[in-house]
Amino acid sequence: MSENTPPPAENSRRQRISRRALLGGAGVGVVAAAAGGAIGRATAAEDTNGSQVVAFRGERQAGIITAAQDRLHFVSFDVITDSRSDLVAMLQKWTVAAERMTRGEQTAPDGAVGLGDYTPPADTGEALGLDAANLTLTIGFGPGMFGPSASDPDRRDRFGIADRKPAALVDLPAFAAEKIESSRSFGDICVQACADDPQVAVHAIRNLARMGLGVVAVRWSQLGFGRTSSTTQSQDTPRNMFGFKDGTANLRAEDTDLLDRWVWVAKEDNPANAQWMTGGTYLVARRIRMDIEPWDRANLLEQEQIVGRLKGSGAPLGQQNEFDTPDFDVTSYGAPMIPRTAHVRLAHPDNLGGVQILRRGYNFTDGSDGFGHLDAGLFFIAFNRDTGKQFVPMQQVLSRQDAMTEYLIPNGSSVFAVPPGLRPGEWWGQGLFG
Repeated sequence: MSENTPPPAENSRRQRISRRALLGGAGVGVVAAAAGGAIGRATAAEDTNGSQVVAFRGERQAGIITAAQDRLHFVSFDVITDSRSDLVAMLQKWTVAAERMTRGEQTAPDGAVGLGDYTPPADTGEALGLDAANLTLTIGFGPGMFGPSASDPDRRDRFGIADRKPAALVDLPAFAAEKIESSRSFGDICVQACADDPQVAVHAIRNLARMGLGVVAVRWSQLGFGRTSSTTQSQDTPRNMFGFKDGTANLRAEDTDLLDRWVWVAKEDNPANAQWMTGGTYLVARRIRMDIEPWDRANLLEQEQIVGRLKGSGAPLGQQNEFDTPDFDVTSYGAPMIPRTAHVRLAHPDNLGGVQILRRGYNFTDGSDGFGHLDAGLFFIAFNRDTGKQFVPMQQVLSRQDAMTEYLIPNGSSVFAVPPGLRPGEWWGQGLFG
């Protein structure tokens, strides 16, 4: 039995699809993830026994090209210790707990109730009786881990790793029409928890935060629901909070050549002291509030021209089907069918020198803002090989020219270096700190 294979009794329990997942609307995500299977070099694929377990170890970290789950809990931590040994010890403990939780187990054996009446539980217990729900946990490291950064120019190199910082790990520049809040941005370590049960995702982040007491502190976090992109060909295109299909042209796990070109960091991308990032990727996180109420008052034609697609089918304007190639030369009465300021036109690789990114975002609704307006929108997550050469020029174009910008208020922004996957016995961050 391998270390990724749960004991027979545990496996049998998790093979039953949880009633919570079905009633909570996650059933579609479960089925979609199951259909993803093991794809190409994507080692983070669902267990074929139907146990809702995604392999924790492999060539790549799970949660990148894994079939996108239905729920998200994303957290960014500040490291509050100057002790390298304490940080390494925490990362080692996190790795053990994370691997157990992705198998549907407690952070420690019988940790919720079995350690005695007068001992704080080693597991918070809210996931007892729940399946693994395809939980994936993905870790990344922010620019501030290595010393000075744009968000903290006075930061010291506390852990002696400044010379190991990849050249591409740089805070994003300011873009037009954004209102970035520091309390929703930046951070030293991120963990992305994705699952088909929201309680499973929350349980994972809650326990990692608990275990990090005295070493890290939560800087900000974000809950998400309803994925806004597909990462495998088996998944249908979802809709965003504007009601439009989102991510039709997204990279997929099956696109191995494109992933090598646009997502995975290559050996030649870094000098010898930063080779720990070879096979990894860079994560961009953007909290984008949508101005829901004015959008809802716009007529259908205006909405479709802003997006550049039909709201019903998702087809590019002037075409019949969702996956038809947009034709930017088609005109109607002398005007382009897809307006020059349409999101689809400006975000298309043809308009960006061929540049592509892998999107993996989620919808969010965080109540109201006190003025009766929904605090809702898109928690944008993207993975790319070089953020400065891919996401940044794309966003510069969109922020200045995209008609949709009128309805968007980006207020959170972060970048993280996401190392490659773990071999047996390795721990999170070992390539960087080991």
